[in-house]
Amino acid sequence: MSKSKKKLIALAAAAVPVAAVGAAGAVTAVMMKKNFNRGTYPEKNRSTHYWYDPDYIAKHPRLNVEFESGKNTLQGYIYGLENENPKALLVFAHGIGVGHEMYINSLMWFVERGYLLFTYDATGSCTSDGSGTIGLVQSALDLDSALTYAEHCERFEGLPVVLLGHSWGGYAVGAVQNFNHSLTAACTISGYADPLEMLELGAEITTQKPGFVKSMHPFIWGYNKAMFGPNSALNAVDGINRSNVPTLIMHGELDAYVDYRKVSILSRKEQITNPNVEYCTLTGPYANHEDIWRSEKANDYLKAFREKIDDLKKTHSGEALEQALDEAYAAADKTVTNEPNAEMLGQVDAFYSHILESA
Repeated sequence: MSKSKKKLIALAAAAVPVAAVGAAGAVTAVMMKKNFNRGTYPEKNRSTHYWYDPDYIAKHPRLNVEFESGKNTLQGYIYGLENENPKALLVFAHGIGVGHEMYINSLMWFVERGYLLFTYDATGSCTSDGSGTIGLVQSALDLDSALTYAEHCERFEGLPVVLLGHSWGGYAVGAVQNFNHSLTAACTISGYADPLEMLELGAEITTQKPGFVKSMHPFIWGYNKAMFGPNSALNAVDGINRSNVPTLIMHGELDAYVDYRKVSILSRKEQITNPNVEYCTLTGPYANHEDIWRSEKANDYLKAFREKIDDLKKTHSGEALEQALDEAYAAADKTVTNEPNAEMLGQVDAFYSHILESA
């Protein structure tokens, strides 16, 4: 074999791993872009949710504000303006793929108990800017920006600040404590502890190929590092330990999305050194990732309603299906479907109130 042929073969052999690395990087980029696309609200006529407009607009005034988070402008919302002497400023961070109004009934529950509420739609979510939600660390950076805005807002001056977050926002409540903010208390619900661990678990759920995801670890790590740089390893447990802020950690024992046993903040109990932390494992037939926000009555009703919708999709098609679905959603009893989990919310309020009274 000639020297020139040997050289070509060597070059080709060297190119194989380079090409493989490039392909793996491309696959990771596509997978992450798909997972972190824009969060949107469902169509109101195909939803059993309450919305601010028309369900609360007459009872609870709202002030719309804007603030910057990185390169994006986020839409913020202040509720509870009718409370002349609010007990605290409650700052809320929502889960990924949606916006704050998906929690509107629970948020108004707190407003009706005397809180001034500041919330927002996060980067790439619903009413805020951003082509996508970027990644699992982004929620903590957005909450950091929201708290910075609140600290410079005259309306909030002198109020103790308490945090509440779910899932993506639950992680944010812990992770933002790595930054320097004056906080009185915090509650994280269904939050993950480590963004990279959650990222890989999410990839496993999406692909159903844990071996493949394990082989992609360097590329997933690289994506997270490229997106968030020095904040890529921002950890919720580290934040909770660093701040010593009184923090209530809640998680449903049936949660398989932010897995209760594998990646939840609550599963890291042995690593938590903050002496002011309380833990609550939510139990019962609906102790999963989403249903924990609703009463058992609401969840029972919704279970039957979803079965009805599934039956309609099996027995109807075309225009007949569309009409049947419109009628079913219009007939749904929203006073039942929007009944919040008052027991869970009451535990959160009692935790805040105890800390506020002791402060």
